Amino acid sequence: MAEKVTRILRSERLNQSKYARLSDLAARCGRVRADAWQRCSGVSTVLQSPYDIRDAWMAEGYAWHGLPARLGKAALADALGDIDAAREAAKVPVKRAVRHRTRGDDAERQRLYSLLKQNRWTEDPFLHRQMRKCWRGGRSHATNQIVADAGSYTTKVWHGRAWVYLQCLERGQRIAIPLKGTHLPAGTLRILLQDNGQVAVHHAVDEAQVCSTRPCGDATVGVDKGYTEVYTDSDGKRHGKDLGDLLSAESDRRKVKGQRRNQLRAVEHKHRAKGHTRKADNIQKNNLGNQKWNRRRTLHHKQVRDHLCQAAHTVVDKAGIIACEDLSLPMKSAKYRHRDTNRRLNGWVKGVMADTLTSISRRRGSALALVNPAYTSQIDSRTGLLQGTRRWDRFYCRDGVVLDADINAACNILVRLYDEEITLYMPYRDVRALLAERTRTAVGAAPPGLELRGLATRPPSTESELPAPVPKGAG
Repeated sequence: MAEKVTRILRSERLNQSKYARLSDLAARCGRVRADAWQRCSGVSTVLQSPYDIRDAWMAEGYAWHGLPARLGKAALADALGDIDAAREAAKVPVKRAVRHRTRGDDAERQRLYSLLKQNRWTEDPFLHRQMRKCWRGGRSHATNQIVADAGSYTTKVWHGRAWVYLQCLERGQRIAIPLKGTHLPAGTLRILLQDNGQVAVHHAVDEAQVCSTRPCGDATVGVDKGYTEVYTDSDGKRHGKDLGDLLSAESDRRKVKGQRRNQLRAVEHKHRAKGHTRKADNIQKNNLGNQKWNRRRTLHHKQVRDHLCQAAHTVVDKAGIIACEDLSLPMKSAKYRHRDTNRRLNGWVKGVMADTLTSISRRRGSALALVNPAYTSQIDSRTGLLQGTRRWDRFYCRDGVVLDADINAACNILVRLYDEEITLYMPYRDVRALLAERTRTAVGAAPPGLELRGLATRPPSTESELPAPVPKGAG
């Protein structure tokens, strides 16, 4: 089955009357969505399918808050999909807890995994307790979107423009939405209302029709994800340079902009406290709005994603097998970093980086292999041992050789692809113990701070190491 990607069509010259009618529809859809989250985000409906929930609502005479039945059912199905996605996301930390609890007991682990997959965690006290901790339901406040299935709208090209005719509250009538261009959407639509009085129509298409599917390379490389550049491969080539400059420049600009807005907000509060309501309202309307802020943020996200996609394409052009770190889990960082460094690193979009590399490698036929990232930046790639120190972008080896830290890490990632002892989900403490043992076996001593835990004092091996006897009468 072909994968789907989302494409967005925007309206053009949509009048205020149509926008008001669409806003009314979106508000009613929001009420249906809120009811779904309130009634179906608990344990009582976990084992029910969306069709069973829909039929139960219809049997009890649910009125869909005045919506046409098709739009109401589509809103319910969309909300149930979001609830299911939130529930599946909550299972990820539960699985980690199961792995930690069932070390060495594969049968018990498989039993708990099976109960979790079948949504029968209430049958086991441990799973039930973990799910209560990680999944606490939720609520919906979305009142700016309409989900329309294929039977609730029609499309056509008229006068050189695409039109979408959507069901409305009046029986037998439609709301005609003019779109830019002549492309006609199909399938289920998601209509989002924007602040500028227009709407955006989201629809799904096969990625093979709109995305690049040219063949990949034939090399095998390891890639290290970074901040200053997107990827550094094990051959020493860097892909997606100047990523750090792009992220830092936008982060610094948002900082300055936020400081100035805070000053204006303080002035607005001062005028409002003095009773100068008109002056305060003008500042609030003309200086503290979010339209420019949101437009720039959207533009920045597009630029960053385009930069990441270009970098991923250059990697896939070269490689047929790509080994990279699994950075989905949070990791401990330095104990202290300057606040400007923290702010800039918060803009590092490693999730988007992983998504783009996964999707591009899949559609172009490249095999992406995730490896355990523990200590890949602290190993000397020439020896595979914990010898050396990383400082910024340099790795100082024990024998005085200085390596590029990113290239060194990429080489270690490639080697870890073939390391059968270090698995993907192996805890970092076990990885540290294994690497310390390898280093101790190779050089006779583990590196400082990574000694194996054991007895506080070793038993003496020769008589010369025995403590001297205490003379009688001493002390």
